[in-house]
Amino acid sequence: MDPRLIILSRGPELYSTKRLAEEAEAAGWAVRIIDPLSLTIVVDDTGGRIFSRGWPVECEAVIPRIGYSITHRGVIVLRQFESMGVIVINRSDGIERSRDKMMACQMMSNAGVPVPITAHVGAWEDTIRAVSRVGGPPCVVKSNEGTHGSGVFLAHSDQQARQLVYQMLERDMRPLVQEYIQESHGQDIRALVVDGEVVAAMRRKAHGSEFRSNFHLGGSVESVEISQRQSEIACLAAKTLGLDFAGVDMLESRSGPLVLEVNSSPGLEGIESACGKIVAGKVAELLDRRLREAQSVDEPPRAIEDSTESGEHSPAYD
Repeated sequence: MDPRLIILSRGPELYSTKRLAEEAEAAGWAVRIIDPLSLTIVVDDTGGRIFSRGWPVECEAVIPRIGYSITHRGVIVLRQFESMGVIVINRSDGIERSRDKMMACQMMSNAGVPVPITAHVGAWEDTIRAVSRVGGPPCVVKSNEGTHGSGVFLAHSDQQARQLVYQMLERDMRPLVQEYIQESHGQDIRALVVDGEVVAAMRRKAHGSEFRSNFHLGGSVESVEISQRQSEIACLAAKTLGLDFAGVDMLESRSGPLVLEVNSSPGLEGIESACGKIVAGKVAELLDRRLREAQSVDEPPRAIEDSTESGEHSPAYD
């Protein structure tokens, strides 16, 4: 029987979801795409089960494509799969770390990953001090949570930064003030890391006056050969956050590469169109490796042949 893979996604028609499904099926997996919000978890004395429309969900592996807005609910589902011994790429703790930008920044900095100077602002009255600590205006003001460049602004003055921070706090958002890297304005590098290896990289460029380079905001993309140093930093960033499959966004500063963000559900359309590489196929290869590893652990040990019956001397008893 083919191994069973579930892709947790609210958008079965999305490019990334379809490509992951296609490559997994080509590798011999039986694939189902399920909306994580449709799943029911029942925890009892057996340890817990997951149901979809009344039917128990059973599989060997899960790939979560969980958007920011459903992070909490999606993580609960993933933890149940993990407790059932299912292969999960990426695991719940890695997703949580990547979605909390300040936590990710702290962890990466402690692990030796270079990051832009970042300040978490708890009161709008502290905004000016925070701006000063990150090098003064212009500076970046952004929400601690969010994806695809949402909630990210370039403040050109102290007053503008203070206004942005005040508005975020009023909306119960957690604002960050971050160093602005002028020489990298409107562009960055995204490296796709799969199982500790950079499998593709692209340079993203914003259009017009837009300083955010996200592909989903209309930015252009092109293939790029990154340096050994950039590759090492990208892999260390993914490893630090505990991610098997990650998009690592780096800025090119005068002092060297800086990791801006790590995405635990990276889009594939831009990088596959830019690089001509089948990134989704690399994820399918990772699934196969993890399945083989799990099967080798589950195999019962071979019985030790009795040397007195075989007539041979066993070195195990030397």
